[in-house]
This record gives sequence, C-alpha cells and structure tokens, in this order.
Amino acid sequence: MISNFEQVHNHYERLVFEEVVRRAPRHPGFTPDMLADVACVALNRLPARYVRHDVDLMFYLTEQERHAIEQSMAAAMDYAFALVSSRSAKGTAAANANQALPQTS
Repeated sequence: MISNFEQVHNHYERLVFEEVVRRAPRHPGFTPDMLADVACVALNRLPARYVRHDVDLMFYLTEQERHAIEQSMAAAMDYAFALVSSRSAKGTAAANANQALPQTS
C-alpha cells in the first residue's frame, strides 16, 4: 500500500510564515535571513500539529482551543521577533567593537 505523504504538514507552518510576512514591515531593519530565523524560532516554540488538511483541524477545535492557538501564536511571534532583534543587536555591537580594536602586527 502506497500513501500520499505530500499532503501531511505542520498546521503552524503556513500560519507562522504568513504572520512573519504580515509583521515584517514593522521591522524594516530585518533581512530576509533574519525573518527566516524568526519563523524558525516561532515554530520551535509551538507544538507540532500535523494534519493533511487544515480544515480538518479547524473543524474539530472548540472556540477555546482556537483562542488558545491564537494566543500561543502571538506569544511565539513576539518572542521570536524580540530574540532575533536582540541577537542581531548583540552581533552588531560585537562587530563594531572588533572594528574599533587597534590592529596588531
């Protein structure tokens, strides 16, 4: 028996990718690589919910479960943008400090 696994995906992937794109204009200094990092961080903070069809999951959720998903998504996105921003700022500060050091022969 052969199965079609191409339909199987993490329900949160599309939601996270769309949310990163939606929030990106609020972070004009973020590069495409930083936005990909944001998506990775957010996805790693959310539970994996594998489905074949997104409507299957949404149909069986209660209103409370939908609300919990929305809150979890918002918290994961806030955390991810803050973490990537913080790490980028630290990296920039370290690079600037290294440039300011006198060169030794």
